[in-house]
Amino acid sequence: MNPRQPTHHLDRRAFFSKTGASLGAIALNALLAKDGFTRPDDDPLRPKAPPQPASAKQVIFLEMGGAPPQLDLFEYKPELDEHHGQKCPDSFIEGRRLAFIKGHPTLLGSQHPWKRCGESGRWVTSLMPHFESIADKVAMVHSMHTDQFNHAPADLLLFTGNSQFGAASMGSWITYGLGALNQNLPAFVVLGSGGSDPTGGKSIWGSGFLPSFYQGVRCRSVGDPILYVSDPDGMSRDVRRRSLDTLNELNALDYERVGDPEIQSRIEQYELAFRMQSSVPEAMDIRHEPEAIRTMYGAEPGKGSFANNCLLARRLVERGVRFVQVFDWGWDIHGTGPGDDLMTQFPNKCRDIDQPIAALVNDLEQRGLLDETLIVWGGEFGRTSMNEARNGSTFLGRDHHPDCFTMWMAGGGIKEGFTLGATDELGYTITEDPMSVRDLQATILHALGLDPFLLRYHFQGLEQRLIGPTDEANIRHELFA
Repeated sequence: MNPRQPTHHLDRRAFFSKTGASLGAIALNALLAKDGFTRPDDDPLRPKAPPQPASAKQVIFLEMGGAPPQLDLFEYKPELDEHHGQKCPDSFIEGRRLAFIKGHPTLLGSQHPWKRCGESGRWVTSLMPHFESIADKVAMVHSMHTDQFNHAPADLLLFTGNSQFGAASMGSWITYGLGALNQNLPAFVVLGSGGSDPTGGKSIWGSGFLPSFYQGVRCRSVGDPILYVSDPDGMSRDVRRRSLDTLNELNALDYERVGDPEIQSRIEQYELAFRMQSSVPEAMDIRHEPEAIRTMYGAEPGKGSFANNCLLARRLVERGVRFVQVFDWGWDIHGTGPGDDLMTQFPNKCRDIDQPIAALVNDLEQRGLLDETLIVWGGEFGRTSMNEARNGSTFLGRDHHPDCFTMWMAGGGIKEGFTLGATDELGYTITEDPMSVRDLQATILHALGLDPFLLRYHFQGLEQRLIGPTDEANIRHELFA
C-alpha cells in the first residue's frame, strides 16, 4: 500500500449507514411498504373514507382528570343517603385492595340536592342546572369499569389501550385510520384546563409506535396557541418557505437513503407547522365569536378555562379537526382538605363545567354539527360509596373505585335519553350491562366507521390494536339510535 495514498477507513456502522444495508433498514423498508409508507412525498394525513358506515366523523372527548364522583353527579342513590355515616358492608372491603382507605370506612351519602331533568326524568345534581337543557340529548352509561385504580395507569389504559407507557393514543389511532379533514390544521388537537396535566402525561396524546405525525398537537388558549410555530424575527414568510423547501429536499434525500419513517414525520411536521402559522391563530381566537356565543359558554378571551376550551373545541371541529381531546384537572375528590373535598372543591368543578358543556352540545346542534360529532364525557375511573377519611380527615371525599363509574355520550348517532347499565342500591357494584374501557374504545372507533378488530399496526412482531391483543372488547350497538 502506498503510504502517501489516503486511507478511507469505513467501519461497520458507517458502512451500514451509508449503504442502507442494515437488517434494521431492510426490515423497516419492508414494514413501511406493508403499511403504505413508501415515499416521502406520500401524504399520510390525506383523508380516507371509513371502511364501514359511520355515524360520526369527529370526536370531542371531555376527560375530567382525577375521576369525578359519579355518586354526586349522575347516580342518585337514596339508600346510600339513608345509611350515610354507617359502617359499609363487609363485602366492600374484604379481600379488596383500595387505593387509600384504611380500616372499616363509613358510607358517604351525597351532600348536595338532586333534580329530575328532562322528559327522561334522569337524576342530575342540582349543582349543574345547565345540564338540564341537554339531559335528554345524552346516553348515560352507569356501568363503566376498568382494571386500574391509580390515575396514570388508568389514563393510559383509557386513551392508549395499555396501562404502561409506549402505546399509541386513541386520537392517533383515529388519525392513522381516517387521516385529516383539514390539511391546514392538526387532525388531533389537545386542550387542557385545571392547572395540571393528566397524571398519564403527554403519552395520553402521543403516537407511541405509530409515526409521530399522528400524535396530538397541544394548543394553548392563552398566548401563542402553539409555541415556536411563528417565524423568527427578521424572517419573512417567503424566506421561510424557501428555507423549508431546501430542508425538505435534504430530508427527502435522507429518507431515500435510510428509509426512517421519522424523517417523513419531520417533513410532514415542518409543512404542517408552516400551514398552521395562519390557520391555527385564527381557529384559536375566540374573539372572532359573537359576544352572545361567548356568553353562552361563559368564555372570556385570554383565559385558560374549560369554558374557553369547549368553545375552541366547537371551532376546531367546525374547521375539520378530527379528534379534540379536552382535559380538565381537579376532580380527584379525596377529602383531604378544602382543595379536594365534596363541599368546596366539588361545587367549584361543577360550576366550571356545567354551562360550557351544555353550551357545547346545544351549539353543535344549532349549527347542524351534533349529528356528525361524537361527544364523550367521563374520567379514568369512579369513586367509592365510602368516605375516605385519610389520616382522620374531617373533610368529605371518596377514594378511587375502578369497579363502576359513569360516563355519557352524545351526538354522532348516539341514542338520545338512553341509559345503559345499573349499579346496586349503594352504588358500589355493577348489576346490569357492564361496559369496559375496551368496549368504549371499540364503540368510539365503530361510530367513526373503523373496525376496532381490524384497525392495527405491525410493531415488534405483533399486530398492535387500540383495543388490545384479545377480542374481549364489544361494540355496544345498543347505544346507537
